[in-house]
Amino acid sequence: MDKLKAMTTFVQIADAGSLSAAARQHGQSLPAVVRSLAALEAELGVRLFNRTTRRISLTDEGRQYLQSCRGVLAALHDAEAALKDEAAEPAGQLVITAPVLFGQHYVAPAVTTLLQRHPQLRCRLWLLDRVVNLLEEGMDIGVRIGPLDDSSLIARPVGQVQRMVVASPAYLRRVGIPDHPRQLQHAQCLGFLSSGPLWWRFAEAGRSFSVPVSGALEFNHIAPAIDACIAGMGFATFLSYQVADALAAGQLTPVLRAFELPPRPVNLVYPHARLLPARVRRALDWLEADLRPRLAALAPLG
Repeated sequence: MDKLKAMTTFVQIADAGSLSAAARQHGQSLPAVVRSLAALEAELGVRLFNRTTRRISLTDEGRQYLQSCRGVLAALHDAEAALKDEAAEPAGQLVITAPVLFGQHYVAPAVTTLLQRHPQLRCRLWLLDRVVNLLEEGMDIGVRIGPLDDSSLIARPVGQVQRMVVASPAYLRRVGIPDHPRQLQHAQCLGFLSSGPLWWRFAEAGRSFSVPVSGALEFNHIAPAIDACIAGMGFATFLSYQVADALAAGQLTPVLRAFELPPRPVNLVYPHARLLPARVRRALDWLEADLRPRLAALAPLG
C-alpha cells in the first residue's frame, strides 16, 4: 500500500463528505477509493469512518487521524515548494575548499560576486594547502591542481597551470641566465621545508629528470618565498598562477622554459553528479565561467 496516497485519499473523502463524491471530484473510480480506505483502516487497525447506506461520518479516531494527515501533507507540500523555490533562486550553505594562494587570488573574488548575485547563499571558504577529503570534511566543492587520485570524485576541468623556474631580473644580471637545469646545482635556489634534499623535476626529449638544488633560504609558505625571489635571493620554482602578478609587473623572469614538465590540470571536484542542490550547481557553473578565462590568460604555457 502507498501510505502517502492512502492518506491523501482519506483526506479527500473527509473533505468531500462521501466516497462517491471524493471519487468523482478527483477522477478516481469508486472501487479504487473504497479499496484505498479499507487498506488504510486495516493497516491502522481502526475504523476511520462510520458508514451507513446514506452517509459517512468520522469516528473519534478518524478525526484525530485526519488532523495528523493534514499536518503531514502540509509539511510535504511546504518541503516540495521550498525545493522548487531553491531551484529557481539558490539558497543555503556552501562549503568550498581551495589551495591558499589560488583561493585568495581566484576563488575568493568569484565567490564574493556569486554571493552578491544570490544574497540567499552563504559560503564557508576553506583555504588549505593540503588535499581535503570532501566527504569526510563536509565540503561541497574543491579546487584540485594536478592529477586526481580519488576516482570517486566528479571533476570539471577549468584550465591548466605550469610549474616554472623564475628569478628576479637583477639576480639574472648578476649570475647569468642558465642554459640547462643542471646549472642550478651550483646556484642559490629557494626551497620549501622538507625532510630530505631538494630535487627539482624537468623534462627533456620527452623524458623527465631531476636535479638536486640547494640554497640558503627555505620556507613553509609560498608568499614569502615569492617575496624573497623578487628580492634577488636566487632561483625558485612556482606554479604560474602563484607568480602571475610578479611576471606581469616584470619583477620575475621565467627561465628554462624548454625544460618544463607538462602543464598541471585545474579541476573543480565534487562528490556526487546526480541530484546536486541548486546552490552547488550554481556555484560550479559560476566558478567554471569565472576561472576558465582567467586561467587561460596566464603566461603562455610550455
